[in-house]
Amino acid sequence: MEDKLQNKKYNDLLKTAQDLFWKHGFRRVSVEEICKKAGVSKMTFYRFFPNKLGLAKTVFDHVVDEAVQVFKNIMAEDTSSSEKIRKLIQLKLDGTNDISQEFLADFYNCSEIGLPSYIEEKTMNTWAVLMDDFRQAQQKGWFRRDMKPEFYFYMAQKLGEIYNDKKLSGLYHSPQEFIMEIVNFFMYGLSPHE
Repeated sequence: MEDKLQNKKYNDLLKTAQDLFWKHGFRRVSVEEICKKAGVSKMTFYRFFPNKLGLAKTVFDHVVDEAVQVFKNIMAEDTSSSEKIRKLIQLKLDGTNDISQEFLADFYNCSEIGLPSYIEEKTMNTWAVLMDDFRQAQQKGWFRRDMKPEFYFYMAQKLGEIYNDKKLSGLYHSPQEFIMEIVNFFMYGLSPHE
């Protein structure tokens, strides 16, 4: 069977769906809209995906898997700790471009569509993969040695609840600005940085 990632139509569907989901969330986007914007027939869509939920899960997997690879590449670089953290923050910034409040609500909070539990499971599996990298970074002095990685990952999981706090998110002009405030606080605390 052909490798889907080498298929242009498959990639067009993934990219288009990501763009639309990030902008409008999951519920407001239809299979018809995705197909039309991707220039792909519905028959081709259903050859690759069982339904819109299957596509959303595939998009999320694809984004996470790419981010994990970039994370591993950053950790393997021969750069300073501060440069690694700067690049990790840039990775998060790039990954949050065009994210809407609807995306955050649908993907992280709307249990009836089944995405929050899927995202939680995928995130837990991803953290398990990254745990060794985190511990190696601690041994090399890139990350604090006095912190339990499990604490860091647990706190990172709790960020999903904070992303959906309307009162707090209302203080910011965009979801991306809000997410980056959280990331910077999470990475630097109150310490000044460039």
